[in-house]
Amino acid sequence: MFFNSIEFLVFISIFFALYFAVKGLPRLILCLVASYVFYGAWDWRFLSLIVLSTCIDFYVGRQISLTENETIRKRLLLTSMIANLGFLAFFKYFNFFIDSFKGLLISSGIETNMSTLNIILPMGISFYTFQSMSYTIDIYRRQLKAEKDILVFATYISFFPQLVAGPIVRASDFLPQFTMDKKFDWDRIIRGFGQVLWGFFKKVAIADSLALYVDLCFDAPGTYGSLHLIIGVVFYAFQIYCDFSGYSDIAIGLAKMMGFDFPRNFRTPYFSKNFSEFWERWHISLSSWLRDYLYIPLGGNRNGSFGSYFFIGLFFAITVLLTQWWWLILPAIIVGGLLFWYKKQGGKQEAKTFTYLNLMVTMLLGGLWHGVGWTFLFWGFLHGSYLIIQRLLSKPFNSLLNTLRIPTALQNLIAIGIVFFATCFAWIFFRARSFEDAYTIINSIASLADFSWSAVLHKLIVVKCVLLLVMLIGVEIIAQKIDFESLLVRSPVFRVASYAMILWIIAFFGTFGSNAFIYFQF
Repeated sequence: MFFNSIEFLVFISIFFALYFAVKGLPRLILCLVASYVFYGAWDWRFLSLIVLSTCIDFYVGRQISLTENETIRKRLLLTSMIANLGFLAFFKYFNFFIDSFKGLLISSGIETNMSTLNIILPMGISFYTFQSMSYTIDIYRRQLKAEKDILVFATYISFFPQLVAGPIVRASDFLPQFTMDKKFDWDRIIRGFGQVLWGFFKKVAIADSLALYVDLCFDAPGTYGSLHLIIGVVFYAFQIYCDFSGYSDIAIGLAKMMGFDFPRNFRTPYFSKNFSEFWERWHISLSSWLRDYLYIPLGGNRNGSFGSYFFIGLFFAITVLLTQWWWLILPAIIVGGLLFWYKKQGGKQEAKTFTYLNLMVTMLLGGLWHGVGWTFLFWGFLHGSYLIIQRLLSKPFNSLLNTLRIPTALQNLIAIGIVFFATCFAWIFFRARSFEDAYTIINSIASLADFSWSAVLHKLIVVKCVLLLVMLIGVEIIAQKIDFESLLVRSPVFRVASYAMILWIIAFFGTFGSNAFIYFQF
């Protein structure tokens, strides 16, 4: 069931009518049943996967909290991680590695009858798996007490507003909210409904309109000129932003109407002045998850660990074996030699080296989390490289700008432009169907062939999308100065006018067809 479908409008209308008519245990049961209905409407068979994951982590969490034996605690945590990551690896990555390994054997002259399985990727499995894993990890770290009520825990795992595309909500933030009485609050209804409408505007009016142009560019990149493709790449940057942040706005708004508070998941990421800031603004719940449960355990900014060696070594080995890019052996030897030398030297240089290594490992796995394919892994590699280059060059770059006496406002504008350009370059690999298509787009853009407005096709779509993006950017700039949510509550006139305007724009500019949200596939 998609948010942008007639079925969901019927579903949510019935749900809210019942939600505020009951309290206590009946309301909790209603939330759980509604969440299972919401997810089961897509494919009821995968409800068993959510139920199984819920039961495993509920039991493991309880057992970890009841024992002080560190060996047993580690074994229980390992059980949870193997189960969750095992589900994720099988459904999401099994066929990818089988295909890659099969290609390796064939290219080596070895015939094989190895075949893939007809595996359907469960919607949102990456999101609820990470959410469930963080629960048991926090209990193991003694940062959270185990939940005693399985109904509460099951609702936490399957809560329908954010079930299939986030935000990834921490148990420490969400579970305590189930103990609070959720009364009908008109102010929360207004604020939440306004955020839901804004999310629909981003998705239906902007993202789905941009998709019409973007899909044509990436489906046949060799048939278009450079300016046409540049517009397509920039449009994709805003398509994926509006699609994903639109979903987050709808999820956060629905939860707010119900009396729950979710963390903000996006904060104008394309206004970022460096790449660290970008990841503090883009998909914040995932970025913070990777930071707290991967980057910091690997050593973070402080030092390295065995995990750093293991993951980077595994990455090099798998990449070389499956792609036969034998030239990667040389940089692997160089990196290994430098790490050994820095280990002998010790001091700050070793810590810096491991910081770069930890950043790269985190972004590589972040890329692999997003999708199945080497293009996603390379997207993660690019962002890891950006973060490392930023740390290496930020001081010289800032000193150069200050020496040239460039005004601060212009410095910020230059920095925003550089980050946006590099982010768009990385999006090419994220969206392209293959490396060949990505190279075609990059080569066509670099050639500047047909770099003219007359060579751009579908001009009406371009004009429509540019107009919508101007609206979006204008509102986001103003929103940094004005609290629209408070204004909606205080001023009935502004509220009615705003809601009417957004509904009119959605009706007039919207592209309707119940298009799935992009991040449903992750």
